[in-house]
Amino acid sequence: GGDVGGMASTLSNCVSQKSHLRAAAAVFLLILGGAAGWFAHGERMERDFAARSLPDDAVAAHRVFVAEVRHPVEVAADQEAHLVTWLSKRLGKSIRAPLLTDQGFELMGGRLLSAAEGPAAQLMYQNAEGRRLTLYVRDAADGGDTAFRIEKEGGVSAFYWIDQGLGYALIGDLDRDRLLAAANKVYRDLSDVRRP
Repeated sequence: GGDVGGMASTLSNCVSQKSHLRAAAAVFLLILGGAAGWFAHGERMERDFAARSLPDDAVAAHRVFVAEVRHPVEVAADQEAHLVTWLSKRLGKSIRAPLLTDQGFELMGGRLLSAAEGPAAQLMYQNAEGRRLTLYVRDAADGGDTAFRIEKEGGVSAFYWIDQGLGYALIGDLDRDRLLAAANKVYRDLSDVRRP
């Protein structure tokens, strides 16, 4: 009789220990899952911030330089090769000045800007009416690729997107369809540079 009671007690202890181990494992997995979710949420917030701050920075730069009469650009279009090489080197990625002649805009030139994320480039275009578009480009390695988004602020619109580690914003006071057509052209031209 004593052996059976001892075995029952040992069996009961084993079952109790297994239950405690299962409970501890469940708590551990719950904490691990919560931590993974928190970190993934943080990364998503960083990507969202990178995408949201892009048009704000681009529109601010647009407003400052589009009004300039004497010095709208730092390097003029007649030095396009130098401009593109210089800006590409500063951004650490190859860019080029897209052709927007089919949309009625000619490259005026560009400049190097400063952003919280590091250097940024601004290319400026003008049409025969004197309207100006700017293309703002900066590093967006923390943000994943996005589709076109649009933001309208104080009379100007910005189409913006992130593609292969760079953030782009095309800003101007054009109607949505004309600005979208120009943004699509910019995207195609720049895609040709990045993809062999």
